[in-house]
Amino acid sequence: MNAIKETHFTFPKQTAFYKGKVRDVYTIDNQYLAMVVSDRISAFDVVLPRAIPYKGQVLNQIAAKFLKATEDILPNWVIDVPDPSVTIGKIAEPFKVEMVIRGYLSGHAWREYAAGRRSVCGESLPEGLKENDKLPKPIITPTTKATVGHDEDISRTEILKQGIVSEGDYVKLEKYTHALFERGTEIAAAQGLILVDTKYEFGKIGDQIILIDEIHTPDSSRYFYKEGYDELQKEGKPQRQLSKEFVRKWLIENGFQGKEGQSVPMMDDELVASISERYIELYEHITGEKFIRYEIQHIEERVENNINKALDRLLERG
Repeated sequence: MNAIKETHFTFPKQTAFYKGKVRDVYTIDNQYLAMVVSDRISAFDVVLPRAIPYKGQVLNQIAAKFLKATEDILPNWVIDVPDPSVTIGKIAEPFKVEMVIRGYLSGHAWREYAAGRRSVCGESLPEGLKENDKLPKPIITPTTKATVGHDEDISRTEILKQGIVSEGDYVKLEKYTHALFERGTEIAAAQGLILVDTKYEFGKIGDQIILIDEIHTPDSSRYFYKEGYDELQKEGKPQRQLSKEFVRKWLIENGFQGKEGQSVPMMDDELVASISERYIELYEHITGEKFIRYEIQHIEERVENNINKALDRLLERG
């Protein structure tokens, strides 16, 4: 059950280190980021106690594929992917919002709707919708980007009123978000999938907006199988989905939703192995490619060596 739970590397010209929920991010020479996508798994904004083998590789490789497939829409932060679990890229000043876009009434939006609310982040929802129904048109439901704790819903009006993003930039973020979602929807459809909802993060280098972080992964997105979608909706049955919602559901069934006083349930080896296999299944469905299980016996040594080689090349050029 070898996996990357956390890393403690020291690289040439390293100037900072940041440990996120899932990523370990090394700042190099104040101009590059070496991002290790660990095998940690989070749900309800809590990092769970067990790491999931191959999860980081799955997320990193899906993100790399989709960042490449969308670079004609806008540039992104990636310079190199020197290891299955690593991306090296440019430093950008991140916008302090995540652009969540939804084509269907699922997840958090459905929970809000089921509680009687007919507006999410200032976006009105019609009466009479069922869980997982297609929305009349995709809606953007932004969240604030929390460094610690929960991200919070916020409306376009509040973002502009609080000056979190300028109106000129926000209009561009909306345009990019819709274009990326449309591209992701087309790619998913080619794999027999529906891209239900997802989130994008953007940053700025000078005056240029770029796409940062991961996109269209099962941690940042929700997918349904296209085949059988209509029948399941008509019958009022749950959709077959590709996302980490199955982890959230297991936690809820075991009495955990990230609320105060709740304890994370114990994850045994069998559960960890099944989550790992599920992530590999997600990779193969989403990309249409066979997953290659890279060597994990000496995984941290492999990662460190590959980053060092890539940084040698990059710093030599720079």
